Amino acid sequence: MRSVLALPGAAVLAAVLLTPAAAAQPPPDDLEQTIAPDQPVAPERAVLARGHVDLGPRHDDGAWRLMVHDDSAAPAVWRALDRTVLRVPDQAVLPVPDDPAYSFLGEPGRPVHVLPQTQDPDVPWIGWNTQDPRVIDSVDRGVTLTLTGVEGPGEVFVYLQAGNFAGADVLWDSTKAERQDIWVDTNTHTHANWVFTAPGVYLVRVEVHADLVDGSRVGDPATLRFAVGDATDAEAAFAATPQAPPASREPVAGTAAEPESGSGPAVALGVAAVALALAAGVVVVVVRGRAAKRRGSAG
Repeated sequence: MRSVLALPGAAVLAAVLLTPAAAAQPPPDDLEQTIAPDQPVAPERAVLARGHVDLGPRHDDGAWRLMVHDDSAAPAVWRALDRTVLRVPDQAVLPVPDDPAYSFLGEPGRPVHVLPQTQDPDVPWIGWNTQDPRVIDSVDRGVTLTLTGVEGPGEVFVYLQAGNFAGADVLWDSTKAERQDIWVDTNTHTHANWVFTAPGVYLVRVEVHADLVDGSRVGDPATLRFAVGDATDAEAAFAATPQAPPASREPVAGTAAEPESGSGPAVALGVAAVALALAAGVVVVVVRGRAAKRRGSAG
């Protein structure tokens, strides 16, 4: 069982490499979130440019839906994915590290937009949670989040950094044609690095599905919308229409990661203080249960 709880502080120095001691700091208290069963669904469209945002399943009026939990709002609300755009500013640009462990991101020095695994107050902090009370009560063990396709001007990578010099654990990679599953236990909360290799509109097609304790099976396909770069129009992201995923896509096996306790056009699927989100000991945040893990079978 591999622990992934180590986490450097969010205010680490911008130009200083993390030390092993820094990488072993515990997660801050503000990650200990509890989601109330009566949190509302906001009806309006929203462009989210900063703050804590989680992708997650929710039972909404008896229906199973994949939504965005927007903790940047006061009070927190849920948002429909088709009425939400996630803005990735140019200040999120970092060079690809000159390190073979990150060769999947492209040539060293190449500029990429990064939403980091640790929180930067000036960019969205995107993760996922399975903490909706009705989800906790009704789901049998956990859910599967599946990347089914990406459209956009570049590639998208979602990966975890364990902080133990183990390298990057790539969860989603838009260069691969296969469906890519992430297994997520109930009552957990995780953050990862999100990397976009070019500015523009990205549509990230995902599905959530789960077996319920009553023996039934539920699921919901949805699309995450990103406007990457200051010059990218959020309205173009709202207007973009995702293509249907190819019928030939098949599930692929993944790796497990558990802690010890508890633009329209073709679109693809983690700054300052985290120039290390790409190259150093930045860690996945897992709260209130076992960590997210990859499951080797299609959901």
